[in-house]
Amino acid sequence: MAKILVVDDDQDILDLLSFNLNKSGFQCVTAPEGRRGMELALSDDPDLIVLDVMMPGESGVEVLKRLKYEPRTRDLPVIMLTAKSEEVDRILGLELGADDYVIKPFSVRELMLRVQRILERVDQTAVSDSAVLRCHGISLNSDRYEVRVQGTPVRLTTTEFNLLAYLLKNKGRVLSRDRLLEQVWGYRYGGTTRTVDTHIQRLRDKLGPESDCIETVRGVGYKVEVARN
Repeated sequence: MAKILVVDDDQDILDLLSFNLNKSGFQCVTAPEGRRGMELALSDDPDLIVLDVMMPGESGVEVLKRLKYEPRTRDLPVIMLTAKSEEVDRILGLELGADDYVIKPFSVRELMLRVQRILERVDQTAVSDSAVLRCHGISLNSDRYEVRVQGTPVRLTTTEFNLLAYLLKNKGRVLSRDRLLEQVWGYRYGGTTRTVDTHIQRLRDKLGPESDCIETVRGVGYKVEVARN
């Protein structure tokens, strides 16, 4: 049974999500503020965290920074809860390593779907039937959950790993942002495609000298180059 940690200062949201997550077969633990959420993330070993951006005291963005700094929690998938007016914090959260975000007021059904899809991606990564994917100086080993750039290990988040894997599996093909959202994030996305662009930029930063393997196709999307000039 997967354990979900929900961190939000709104008790009504904590009660709502706790009820629905438990009803859906998850084990839910809750925290009413950021500091307590960080304590539970370290002590309770959750499989995924739903984290509100705007909280008194330690904000969700500050908690996310701590999560990604701590070795025990840096690979935990995180879904951010944000208001429509919090676009800057939402983009910052994605840049810091959040896997997804949901805008308030949100559909509980949509959030449950996103939780399920992220957990499914984690499971699929562990049992992938395509063990090693390579392109130029990049190698991705699904069995070991390992990426190397010119022989040096590179740490990626779950979403970054799956995004790179999908690009490598389709190297040479142009992939639209909508297709990447559907195939990597696992749902048809109704909002901005900035999510893809932000993750691509983070991925390029981590690929370092091999970052130019991911080519931007203006007005369409991205592709992994098979050959270089």
